[in-house]
Amino acid sequence: MTEKVDDSKGLDMYNLLVKLFPICRSITGNGIRQSLDIINEVVPLTRYEVPTGTEVFDWTVPKEWNIRDAYIADQQGNKIVDFKNNNLHVMGYSTPIDQWLELADLDQHLYSLQWQPNAIPYITSYYKERWGFCLSHEQREQLLPGKYHAVIDSDLKEGSLTYGEMIIPGETKQEIFLSTYLCHPSMANNELSGPVVTAYLAKWLLELPKRKYTYRIVFIPETIGSITYLSRNFVEMKENIIAGFNVSCVGDERAFSYLSSRYGNTLADKVASHVMRHKHPDCIKYSYLERGSDERQYCSPGVDLPIVSIMRSKYGAYPEYHTSLDNLTLVTPKGLDGSYELLQEMIIALEKNEKYKSTCLCEPQMGKRGLYPTLSTKLTADIVRNMMNFMVYADGGNDILDISNIINVPIDELYSIIEKLSENGLIDIIT
Repeated sequence: MTEKVDDSKGLDMYNLLVKLFPICRSITGNGIRQSLDIINEVVPLTRYEVPTGTEVFDWTVPKEWNIRDAYIADQQGNKIVDFKNNNLHVMGYSTPIDQWLELADLDQHLYSLQWQPNAIPYITSYYKERWGFCLSHEQREQLLPGKYHAVIDSDLKEGSLTYGEMIIPGETKQEIFLSTYLCHPSMANNELSGPVVTAYLAKWLLELPKRKYTYRIVFIPETIGSITYLSRNFVEMKENIIAGFNVSCVGDERAFSYLSSRYGNTLADKVASHVMRHKHPDCIKYSYLERGSDERQYCSPGVDLPIVSIMRSKYGAYPEYHTSLDNLTLVTPKGLDGSYELLQEMIIALEKNEKYKSTCLCEPQMGKRGLYPTLSTKLTADIVRNMMNFMVYADGGNDILDISNIINVPIDELYSIIEKLSENGLIDIIT
């Protein structure tokens, strides 16, 4: 595999995010389709439509929801809440309404956050039909008694659930899985950072001249989308996937975090914890007990895929989460680029991870092979020590990640050592 490149993709990803930000998305509907069309300009996706009413394990694909306009107007015709100004103003999956209401009656359909009075909350009702508006608590408290015109121009009817997929073939049928969700309205970190980073990782993978593993990459609505996707692909996924990452909330510049698989003992856990420990020691590790995204489905009993979630600020754990404060100022090109590079490092580590066995009994004579420096410095001493320590544990039972952890050396510092040892016939790959 070609090493990661140095040029920053952060600005490209941020510009893609800005383009996607205004679109009103939900778990179904034209917002997802429009978003997939835009991502398709970066990487080619195959789109799938799963009809309303399709049984997917214990769930059923819901009706499709689309919205064109919504507002609350006062008696003078002033729009005091306007979907066209911020698509978070409408509760997701709201049924249509066109009605004049007294404030006391309207208030039963309003949602705000007392503890974040300047934020519009993100509220949904996917599986019970109702309608509602979201607004800042400051704005809600300013509403005066009187009549208000509540209008939601939406459809909730038979349709389909939409998702996008890429399969990038490698030398083997074994797969690395990347999953990200695309089902929220205008929220930058929670909704869009994962898809834009994943899209550019897919672009990088496509451009590589050689890949050991096949890559399965999906852009899905959260929860119902992963359940639907598993119901259609589970057998093949279970057979082929060796590691995977659920990519979410990776656009800010706060500390990285990852959430382990159910037992925390998969290859994905091993590579994530290794790279985080050496590259980002301030990383926050969450257990599966703190799950909340699509890892709930991928790691559920009987499915048990080797998947971890990679994040910066974990969903639900940062103050802007699920509000209008999760906007274009929260994510940055630098934040996106750092997440892109982190996942690149993990993928490269998986691609290079092999089991090696020393071909020598006792220590090899390194000097005659030009592997022992004639001038000793602290740097050369470290290189020799790492080289000898690698060979000590290259017994055919440990992979590179195992050895890296045993000798406490970042895996990327071993790549050149392994290359030299291989060139000199001192280690062999165990197949």
